[in-house]
Parts: sequence; C-alpha cells; structure tokens
Amino acid sequence: MPNASTQVRTTCAASARPLADYRAWLVDLDGTLYRPLGVKLAMAAELAALGWHDIRVIRAFRREHERMREALTACRANLSVAEGAPSSSAFEQQIQRTALGLAMSEPAVERTVHRWMFERPGKWLRLFRRRGLIDRIDRYRLQGGRTALVSDYPATCKLAALRAAELFEVVIANGERGAAFALKPDPAAYLAAAERLATPPNDCVVIGDRDDADGQAARAAGMAFCHVKSMVVVPPR
Repeated sequence: MPNASTQVRTTCAASARPLADYRAWLVDLDGTLYRPLGVKLAMAAELAALGWHDIRVIRAFRREHERMREALTACRANLSVAEGAPSSSAFEQQIQRTALGLAMSEPAVERTVHRWMFERPGKWLRLFRRRGLIDRIDRYRLQGGRTALVSDYPATCKLAALRAAELFEVVIANGERGAAFALKPDPAAYLAAAERLATPPNDCVVIGDRDDADGQAARAAGMAFCHVKSMVVVPPR
C-alpha cells in the first residue's frame, strides 16, 4: 500500500498539465542543461593540475554562494525579505564577499572566477550537455513555445559552449547587464522572465535541477516545477 507521500506525488503528477501545454518554459542553466558530475570531476582535475594556486578562491566563492542562499532561505522562512530590487546583483555581492574574506581585490577574484567557472569549463559542457532536453526545448520553440533562461551566474560563455544561446528569447543571468536579482529561491528572476515573455506565472513551468532553489522559487512565484531528472511537472500548491 503506498504511503502518504507517494500518494501526494502521484496525485500531483496525475493532475499536472503536460509540459508542452505551458505557454512558457523558464529553464535553469547549471546542472540542468548539462550533467554536472562529469563537468565537476573534469574541472577538479584541471584545477588541481593547472590552477592549484586558485583553488582557495574558487572554494571561497562557492562557499559564499551557499551562505547567501542559506541566509535568503532563512529570511524567507521568517517573512523578513527586504523589499525592492537589490542595488547590485547577487553575483557582484558574491565577488565582494569573497574578496573581503580573502583580502584580495575584487577584480582579481572576478578574473579567477571567470577563468575557472565560465571560460575553461566550455569544452566539458559540450561533452556533458543534456542533448535530449536541449532538443526538446528546440522542438518546443518551433511549435510556438516561449522560452527564457534564468541563472544565478553569468550565462553567455556557457550558452555558447552548449550551442544553446538561440534557444532562449530571454536570458536573465546574475552578473550580466540588466540582471540584479537575489539568488534563488527568491522568485524575482523567474517573475521577471515571465513578465518579459508576457506570460502569466500560472502558464509558466520552471525546469531545473534543485528543488531547494528552482523548485522553491517556482512555488513562490505561483509556477509549476519540472525536475530535470524526472521531467514530471508538479503544479504550484
């Protein structure tokens, strides 16, 4: 006999609209458009061999990302999120916090981060991209679907490496021009994407790899969520 959680998941899946019925797909980048494990292992080996002196910067930068996300989650749980758009993007804040913690200049931290997190991974992204999902997004667009990419990090280099830049009408990526949003699970970036696509939130589905980030943001925005591994659409509660 199925337990209660299984029944809830089954009910949600059964009542969800098919993915293709939504007017807009709002897609995460990292871990969604490519399989992350292979990329992480390849870059860890490359970093150890060629960039060992930069390891502390990359580790500190990633720690700051999770700290900022945890702080945001705690604020949302306490209903104490600050009102209004942030004056700088979460990516810029992450650079600033990392530089302060390591007593380095912000430009030096940013150069290191761009080299090891956005430029050098390109060859591995091509190898580990989720071809099935990318092809599915392409078909969806050809059938008239609206698409946006929403990322906590700059996306230009990675989209080019994945050969996926033309799949998205709108790109909202922290650290790039015109994007100054809090990290997910704050829903602001997804809501901005829906607005730019002129599509109401209840007709959007978020496709991502983290329920604690993309999924929570989708629910907060009143959007459906589709985990990239299961491709099961869960409607907003």
